[in-house]
Amino acid sequence: MASPDVPEEERAAPRPARRLVGLLRPHRRTVALAVLMGVGGIVLNAFGPLLLGRITDLIADGVLGRGSAPAPGVDFAAVGRLLLVLLALYVVGSLFLLAQGRLVASAVWRTIHELRRSAREKLTRLPVRYFDRHPAGEVLGRTTNDIDNLQQTLQQTLAELITAVFSLLTMLVLMLVLSPSLAAVMLLSVPVSALLAARISKRAQPHYAAQWSASGSLNAHVEEVCTGHALIKAFDRRAAAEERFDARNDAVYRAAAKAQFASGAMEPVMMFVANLGYVLVAVVGAWKIVSGSLTLGDVQAFILYARQFGQPIVEIASVAGRLQSGVASAQRVFTLLDAPEQTPDPHPARTPARAEGRVVFENVSFRYAPDTPLIEDLSLAVEPGSTVAIVGPTGAGKTTLGNLLLRFYEPDSGRILLDGTDTAAMTRDDLRSRFGLVLQDTWLFGGTIAENIAYGTPDASRADVVAAARATCADRFIRTLPQGYDTVLDDESAAVSAGEKQLLTVARAFLAKPAVLVLDEATSSVDTRTEVLIQRAMNSLRAGRTSFVIAHRLTTIRDADLIVVMDAGRIVERGTHDELLRARGLYARLHAARSHSPAAAGGIR
Repeated sequence: MASPDVPEEERAAPRPARRLVGLLRPHRRTVALAVLMGVGGIVLNAFGPLLLGRITDLIADGVLGRGSAPAPGVDFAAVGRLLLVLLALYVVGSLFLLAQGRLVASAVWRTIHELRRSAREKLTRLPVRYFDRHPAGEVLGRTTNDIDNLQQTLQQTLAELITAVFSLLTMLVLMLVLSPSLAAVMLLSVPVSALLAARISKRAQPHYAAQWSASGSLNAHVEEVCTGHALIKAFDRRAAAEERFDARNDAVYRAAAKAQFASGAMEPVMMFVANLGYVLVAVVGAWKIVSGSLTLGDVQAFILYARQFGQPIVEIASVAGRLQSGVASAQRVFTLLDAPEQTPDPHPARTPARAEGRVVFENVSFRYAPDTPLIEDLSLAVEPGSTVAIVGPTGAGKTTLGNLLLRFYEPDSGRILLDGTDTAAMTRDDLRSRFGLVLQDTWLFGGTIAENIAYGTPDASRADVVAAARATCADRFIRTLPQGYDTVLDDESAAVSAGEKQLLTVARAFLAKPAVLVLDEATSSVDTRTEVLIQRAMNSLRAGRTSFVIAHRLTTIRDADLIVVMDAGRIVERGTHDELLRARGLYARLHAARSHSPAAAGGIR
């Protein structure tokens, strides 16, 4: 029975246990060698009770005699030889088991290494839609916590499982050789143990799945709080954030407690059943000694085997319980690996014969949800080197146009042409190399300022980086920093303001020298003076480049060659600033609303 706390997509993940075995298949030689080492060590150690039984018989016969014969005395030389053999068996057997553990660890490390690489490659093939629907913390949990848990589970249980299974088989054979009747008594506990183990494992697995699902939700909340901690403090929402954290933390606790209880019940239950079998063997063995059908040494050896026979059963049950946690994590990882990928690039792909920057939308329709239309039958032609401003109310589809241009999303119908070539016929790398993108939210990685500016152009020289910074008015503030272009940025870089970070992203886009620029709220984080400087730089850099300016400020919109006004996914007006004001339509109403608002200087949104 699946837990109601487990997402439906994870309940549908196919056969995670079988796929786990498939992951180990490339390392089957290493695993096979580990099995051989384990079998060798188990067999050598298994002969220990037999030798101890012989030593016991030598001592008992030497002291008490055998039957009516007088006691001849203990043959200490023979006892000593058997003790040396016993020591050699235990030493060599332990070395074999040590080698087995090392081989198993090697196979697991390589398997997890490849699994991490598969997860990383999968993330690059997932569409933007997937990341829009799954919180970053949840995705992070699947690629880190779940894979870490899977590694620990395999590493801790695989060698133990191999040892337990072959120990069980070896001791069963030796018990049958010593006394088939006593072996039959001992085997009575096996079906009972198997039935109980199966029932307990079936109850534990859904709770482990719920535990890791709740853990992913908790990670998502923590990531959300860390990225938005300033707003949480500003709006005094700390208590609400703490309540949400406590609720998710409690969900993890409850699921983990249930999973651990179900799994932890395995070992004591198995131990109880094994002890019952051990008691029966001791009673029946004592009767056989009295009747003379077995010697004291034989019964001693059998009792040692009986005691050890229960241990592998307990270990297998314990491993089965712990494997449920790994299987639950594997299920979440496999759900990620099975997620629908973006459509593959066409082969062979087409490339525009010229790089002018002419963009044409032909009857493009798109919707994020199947039953919620957004863009319907949109057509627009943008000539090379022109600046197009896209404005409209919130939800009109402005940013979506930029996403469609860069193929972050694919149109449901219609097509988009770049210099006469359908963008769907181009590879994504080729298409995106022709675009420069600057978003409202700045994204800078942990590295130097120079490395961040050259992110899209890794072969750029320092001179190219400096030239791009000068063109975008970033050079002045960069040189005021103690390390200049070698200043290292991170999430807590207090020396760089939000506006200055935006300048760096603009410099990054300009350094790439794209044919088309997409500026989505690109100057929303800079002050008026900085914006004026950026506009001067943009005017010179736009020569020969097509520019899409989404929801930009008034100064940019006024100077645009074409202003496109969108509403409900359709183009309702188009023209220059003066033409649209004279038309007295939606643009004029937006302009008037902004002109009479306290933020009028900000321009149209």
